[in-house]
Amino acid sequence: MTAKTVLIVDDESSIREMIAVALEMADYRVLEADNAQDAHAMVVDHQPDLLLLDWMMPGTSGIELARRLKREEATAEIPIIMLTAKGEEDNKIQGLEAGADDYITKPFSPRELVARLKAVLRRATPRGVEDPIEINGLLLDPVSHRVSAHGKALEMGPTEYRLLQFFMTHQERAYTRSQLLDQVWGGNVYVEERTVDVHIRRLRKALGEVHQNLIQTVRGTGYRFSARV
Repeated sequence: MTAKTVLIVDDESSIREMIAVALEMADYRVLEADNAQDAHAMVVDHQPDLLLLDWMMPGTSGIELARRLKREEATAEIPIIMLTAKGEEDNKIQGLEAGADDYITKPFSPRELVARLKAVLRRATPRGVEDPIEINGLLLDPVSHRVSAHGKALEMGPTEYRLLQFFMTHQERAYTRSQLLDQVWGGNVYVEERTVDVHIRRLRKALGEVHQNLIQTVRGTGYRFSARV
């Protein structure tokens, strides 16, 4: 299993540190932000598996950020656990109505937090999302991050791997370079659209003669992954 990534959003550094230690001991990868603006950028760029989101923060509140993330298609499916000192029933309801998947009231024990986090991730992970994908002898294993062709391991960089994974899970649809930048690089990364062409060339080279034609150039649009000739 690859480590799940959790983004901790809390303006109190001591709270973030306590949570980070507990999560790292439980083998989670941790990202941190102390305000909603930075948190939103990190969500877009890193697509974490879950957010631990503090209700009360200076500027944009946690609940406002939760509503924004749930409105945006690219981030709507990311589960959110709200952290707050507020224990009143109406605040819990407000948090859940904003799209939070669970609600933990401070103070809480690290063990309780990890247990609740695991439960939310179990509910949020679709069945089959970590299953290997095989197309015409090309095999991608999301758990080990390995790619092979007819049993022979293929070497490729992390960006080429992410491109291939996106293509193999979104077959038979043409994507523009801009769409691929948003999906693979993240919406807050400012790179030239032609960068996509460079990585497509590298990916085709890594796939070799047998499978490079799976990635088709769609003139006037961009690229498509297709097993059809």
